[in-house]
Amino acid sequence: MPTMSLFFLALCTPALAILDYDIRAPAPNPLWRRGSSRNIPPAGFYDPRNGNGSWLTSVPDTFPAGLGEPLNAIISASSDPLVLVDQQTDGGMRNYFYAVGFGSECLGQHDGSNQGANLGDGNGLQNQTAVLRWDYGDPVFGTCTETVEGGNHIRYWTQNGKEADSGAIFLAVSYEEPVADDHDIIFDGYNLGRDWMVGNATNQSSLVPTTQVTNGSTFSGQISYGGYTYQTDVTYLSGLLPNTSIGVNHNLTVSSNTTNALDGLVAVLNIKVVSKPTSSAFALSPTRPWHLLLSALLSIALPVILSL
Repeated sequence: MPTMSLFFLALCTPALAILDYDIRAPAPNPLWRRGSSRNIPPAGFYDPRNGNGSWLTSVPDTFPAGLGEPLNAIISASSDPLVLVDQQTDGGMRNYFYAVGFGSECLGQHDGSNQGANLGDGNGLQNQTAVLRWDYGDPVFGTCTETVEGGNHIRYWTQNGKEADSGAIFLAVSYEEPVADDHDIIFDGYNLGRDWMVGNATNQSSLVPTTQVTNGSTFSGQISYGGYTYQTDVTYLSGLLPNTSIGVNHNLTVSSNTTNALDGLVAVLNIKVVSKPTSSAFALSPTRPWHLLLSALLSIALPVILSL
């Protein structure tokens, strides 16, 4: 049961407290080429459909077969190059998402199936790079709460194939129900998940009004984490995703007779680093060998804990 799972996670806290944050973030994405000369289109990304790709992911074992989830947000390739690197150090994407309120999966262990996406860049269908989960205000253990109790989460892919090498990061954002309900998506959860992420990324004082967002709607604001401050400017675009429930995963829980699973809008985030740490106070210590051993032990224990 979820309550029992959280109880066992609480028992682990004294041992887990010794983990540095960097244990939860991977090394920089090897597919990102530092200093490479990319041809970034004016939009900040290439339309996947131009390379026989899709704005819907590929979800395995759906019924009926072939259902997908929306790539409903994009980190534009025109963003600060620091943010386009999949790492926590040096103001990278992982540090940015800590500022937004998302962290790596619980204790670094993946929960759930992988989804694929074809970004039309020549790489074909690729599994998600990783999943980021809402951390409930606790960047160390909060994603464990999301795994059990549900919440906002993000799958992501980088458009970096030789046929469309923009470097943009495509996000599939949604708000899921608790694990006891098989992590179904809440009603209107694709649109709401996207907009709640946008609201946090732009530091809004109130919820982004999903039913009022249209093509060209914009939101802007600043957030900070680890000594880095980010300016995020968001523009919503129509004409990319369909406004439909057809072919969409979880459409029975997400949509109704009057509300489609998708509203047809994609949020494009342009992110700039506007300030950096002035000292080494925010530097992350390197991962130690005994950290890796503890992480390996936890990878064995976590599935057992979550199944209780």
